[in-house]
Amino acid sequence: MPYRQLGLAVIRSAAMRMLAVAAALLTGSCAALFPREVTTSDRLAAFPTKGLPLDKPVTIRWNAYQVPYVEAQTDHDLAFALGLVHAHLRLGQIALAKRLSSGRVSELAGPFLVPDYDKALRALDLRHAGPAIVAAMPPETKAYLQAFVDGLNFYQRQARDLPPEFALLGMSREDFTLEDVVAIGHIAGIDINWFTLIGLMRERDKPYFQKMLARTLEAGSGPTVSFDATKTSALFDMLSGSIRSGSNSFAISGAKSASGAPMIANDPHLGVQMPNLWLMAGLSSPSYRGVGMMIPGTPFLAFGRTPDIAWGGTNMRAAHTDFYDVSKLAPEKIVSTTSRLKKRLWFGEDVTTRWAEGIGPVMSDTVAMEGATRPGETVAIRWIGHLPTDEITAILNASRAKTPQDFRAALKTFALPAQNLVYADTTGNIAQVTATMLPRRSFDVLPASIVLDATDPAMAWSDILDPTELPWALNPADGFIASANNKPYEAEPGVPVGWFFSADERIRRIRQMLGEDDKITLEDLKAMQQDTVSLFVREMMPLLREAFAATPEARAAEPAFVDRLLAFDGDYTVDSVGAPAFETFLYHFAPRVYGVVSADLIPSWVGNWNGFGKAFMKDFAALPPEARKAALIGAVAPAAADAAPFATWGDMHRLQISHALAAIPGIGGNFDYLNAPTGGSRETVFKAAHGFQNALHTTRYGSQARQLSDMADPDANYFVLLGGNDGWIGSANFLDQVTLWQSGDYIRMPLRPETIAAEYPTVMTLGP
Repeated sequence: MPYRQLGLAVIRSAAMRMLAVAAALLTGSCAALFPREVTTSDRLAAFPTKGLPLDKPVTIRWNAYQVPYVEAQTDHDLAFALGLVHAHLRLGQIALAKRLSSGRVSELAGPFLVPDYDKALRALDLRHAGPAIVAAMPPETKAYLQAFVDGLNFYQRQARDLPPEFALLGMSREDFTLEDVVAIGHIAGIDINWFTLIGLMRERDKPYFQKMLARTLEAGSGPTVSFDATKTSALFDMLSGSIRSGSNSFAISGAKSASGAPMIANDPHLGVQMPNLWLMAGLSSPSYRGVGMMIPGTPFLAFGRTPDIAWGGTNMRAAHTDFYDVSKLAPEKIVSTTSRLKKRLWFGEDVTTRWAEGIGPVMSDTVAMEGATRPGETVAIRWIGHLPTDEITAILNASRAKTPQDFRAALKTFALPAQNLVYADTTGNIAQVTATMLPRRSFDVLPASIVLDATDPAMAWSDILDPTELPWALNPADGFIASANNKPYEAEPGVPVGWFFSADERIRRIRQMLGEDDKITLEDLKAMQQDTVSLFVREMMPLLREAFAATPEARAAEPAFVDRLLAFDGDYTVDSVGAPAFETFLYHFAPRVYGVVSADLIPSWVGNWNGFGKAFMKDFAALPPEARKAALIGAVAPAAADAAPFATWGDMHRLQISHALAAIPGIGGNFDYLNAPTGGSRETVFKAAHGFQNALHTTRYGSQARQLSDMADPDANYFVLLGGNDGWIGSANFLDQVTLWQSGDYIRMPLRPETIAAEYPTVMTLGP
């Protein structure tokens, strides 16, 4: 065939494939694009109850929100039934997570996804440690995990109707394995520090780098601790919503609580997307009994309550990764592997990844590190996640603990995601456990080079400390423990905990609220979880008022606006009148302080709220008098114009609730479900994150699940999701908790059998 004809044939083929993609999206996926409303009864009717490989009958009780309580007479049957439950409620989500962990998203998205993302995921190799982890598991853990996987597979094989995502994305039924479950957990454990470290690497040769590094480290290493122990790539955008990177967790002793027993409050922060990244469930068997939140596709309560203990946690931003230049290693030390990358309705290709012996995957070959390496560098990472840790055994054992000592000991094999676990029990103890593994290094401060020399023995990890070897806190004198992704403690020399942490704004606010009262109730804890006060802004406002007082002409042009601005008390309630004025003013004021023309051009290392909130007014005060005056006056008029359309913060700041499929070009709008006013801000306790804003905008990251437990009462456990427990598009329980979330209400998840029977009235019996 002549080249011209061949070219035309290829073009026609490509066009036909694009049409086929469009046809698939518009025909085979109508159930997702135009979902049929499904009642709770209809959904439960699809649950298999007969012909199951169970030892004994299993009872599943459901409440009105399709939250299950699984009662099994053997641990095997509990695990199998939980597999059924997870598949019933979240099969589409779990199937997607499996493919994401394998770098197989192109199989679903076809030409709509840049294949470089899959290549980077394959290079990262989230599944690397899976076979070794499974091989080393205690027999009882492996048997339990196998039963859970069997339940997932049984449900998927027998289901007459698959979740709408299967048709939309062209997914077929594919059995799950034990390694799949481990890999799904590793998605949540991705090192949040990669975002910052790679960003710093891109700036290493800039003249301002040393200042940038110093400010970044200072911003992320605030002085407030939890206890005393005497520009990124689109790939990361894809992953960031699933990383367990934020949260608040706090516990109070019985001496401070109204009930006389410890109480605990948890609210994880993640990407705001549907289905929610948590699943609510209760469970009971000879070895396990509790209520709480589970990661879809994993067989344990990630945080929750048992008859004896309750726990939650926050990501501790641990220093889990080092970057190494492996270009000087002997060629045989770097091994290449080729795999086939399939693309839905498109041409596949071979992908080659490299692994540096004794270190880890070569990432400089991928889009993840585009623009971050110097000429001649070949950069690989050493990451705790590539080691054979065992989080499943750790959490299963921890959920059976009765004392803080046993809880800590159970976590010996736990590393990912690095957690400051907050604990309370019925005997009166509260504790905080450092649940991760930390390498021993030859340095305590992040080297300015960021990238280490792989041939230098001094740069190697000499040891790895587990949770039983790291500091912890038990029953502190002030009667409470709190964590909010802040710097947790100083470990021993050579074991740096981390480089970057959240601003100390949330932890200081939590400690402030917990220190105000010695008779705290569950209602008080509810109010704390929904607190919208920004301490940084409260600390800025007196200085801002002084600046306006010293520059009366700044007020003259827009006196009503300036009065509105200066009356703001730093509380980002949904009906705040002052918040829109402050945010629009900041949007125009900050660029003038830093000498750029718009907020978008403020360098990220300056504009990041961690450091910005602490330093901004100091930076303003350091300007020459005329520059201060010009910045203040120049910001008022455009800010007043921008703020005018917004009577309240909720008019300007919105909560967008969408399915993860909303990112699909062209049809994504079908998966936008709700746009509603919301309170909260960047680092308020009720987190609803946003950047510099002068217009209508949405928050897509922040608080999206909550727990409260009072250890005085086994029934006093309250949970709620932003969204719903059922991930089936169109289900009555897909978004039914949103109203509860917005009003500050919760769903009770009791532990007493008689209360469970009363509040979980739909009873299902499973048998052979």
